[in-house]
Amino acid sequence: MRVVSFYMMAESNRGLRLRRGPVIPARELRWDFGPASGPGGQHANRSNTRVGLTLSITRSTSFSDDEKRRVEDRLGARLRSGTLRIVVDDHRSQWRNRQEALRRMAALLDSALAPEPPVRRATKPGRSARRRRLDAKRRRSETKRLRRPPDGY
Repeated sequence: MRVVSFYMMAESNRGLRLRRGPVIPARELRWDFGPASGPGGQHANRSNTRVGLTLSITRSTSFSDDEKRRVEDRLGARLRSGTLRIVVDDHRSQWRNRQEALRRMAALLDSALAPEPPVRRATKPGRSARRRRLDAKRRRSETKRLRRPPDGY
C-alpha cells in the first residue's frame, strides 16, 4: 500500500466541509491507496483504486474539546487510538472512490456532531383525548356485546 502525503483532489485541497461544525483542513486528512480486492483482470491488478482516508480526531485542531468528546462518544467503536479511518473500493475509479470516502467521512462526522435531541417532557392527555378514548372503548364493547349469543340460548 502506498501512503500519499500530498493532496490529490481539488476538494481535499480545500479541506472537508461539514454541515455541522468546522471545515477540516486538507493537512489533517491522510490518504492511502492500494489495489482493490476481488476479480477484475489486469486493470484491477495494476491499479491502486482502493482508497483509505484517515483523520486523527484527537490531534485535530479543527474541533473544540467538546466536539472531540462528542465525536469520541458517538463514534467510539469506529475509532482506533482516536483515529477515524474510511476505506472505499466500491468503484473501479480511484477518483470516484476518493469522492465516496470524503462523502462518507463528512456524513459520519456530521451525524456525530449533531446536537442532542431535546428531552421530551411527559404530559398528560387532555380532556377531549380521554373522552375520545373512552367513547371508542364503549363503541367497541357494544359491538362485541351484540355479537354474543342471546341470553338463555
